[in-house]
Amino acid sequence: MDNWRSLIVRQLEIQLNREAAVKTNVFVALLFVSTLTAGTAAAQSAPFNQIGVTMGHWHIASKDVEANKKLFLAMGGKLYMPGGNPLIMFPGLFINLNLGTEKGDGATVGSVVNHVGFIVDNVQQRVAQWKAAGVTVLPGGVLPAGGNRLDQAYVVTPDGVRMEILEDKTQSMPIRNEHIHLSLPAAEVPKAQAWYAKTFGGKTGTRNDQPIVDLPGVQMRFAQADTKQAPTRGRVLDHIGFDVKDHAAFVKKLEAEGIKLDEPVRKSPTGSTITYITDPWGTRIEIVQRAPLGPPVLATQ
Repeated sequence: MDNWRSLIVRQLEIQLNREAAVKTNVFVALLFVSTLTAGTAAAQSAPFNQIGVTMGHWHIASKDVEANKKLFLAMGGKLYMPGGNPLIMFPGLFINLNLGTEKGDGATVGSVVNHVGFIVDNVQQRVAQWKAAGVTVLPGGVLPAGGNRLDQAYVVTPDGVRMEILEDKTQSMPIRNEHIHLSLPAAEVPKAQAWYAKTFGGKTGTRNDQPIVDLPGVQMRFAQADTKQAPTRGRVLDHIGFDVKDHAAFVKKLEAEGIKLDEPVRKSPTGSTITYITDPWGTRIEIVQRAPLGPPVLATQ
């Protein structure tokens, strides 16, 4: 009888150990999936609009990739390495730091895209953090007219990409993408506003009595320039990009509206589907159906 009881007890112990092992494995698997999901969510752009468009990226043809990477990481970006190329992610924006072997020539000022912009929760707090990390920050109001606005600042990359920093104390995140500011002759401003609204499904409006187009993840702003500005192609900020949900459908829409592709649709080395167009004023624009990025790279790597 004692042997029989011992056998039963032993079988129960084995069963309990098996159940415990299964529960542990399930927990680890769920934790792993949840980590991947969190990483994926962090890398997501703003939701697509009704025609399947959201803000995608800036593409910088850096002369010094490492210097730019250091700057954007200090400002709060996350590093990804799709295809072995550095890609910085901020909420609502990706920033490509190299364009093959090309080295851009010319700052944003003087081109159609005069500057780009982030918005932070507290300008003075973020400026102090960035300066402590070695980022050069210009005070608000210095560009273009002078002054000392406390809710504004500027950062210029080593290659000359001007970034305006504005403030929204109500936002929950430290920093996010906010705007792209085009500089055009006065007669072209209403045409550009209408073109961006129609082409990308944006909503027209005004900000500080100036025309804008709101798109998911970005606001397109339009300022008057005395003369026609240089195209972006070949400059440090070579182009901007919009992500689309259905690349083939969006290209079909573009062509139906008489917009010509700069090159045939192709797959990028990372698996994204891409092509390019150029707006009537010289802004090069990449159209991307983005492949998965994979997990972010730790800042120490």
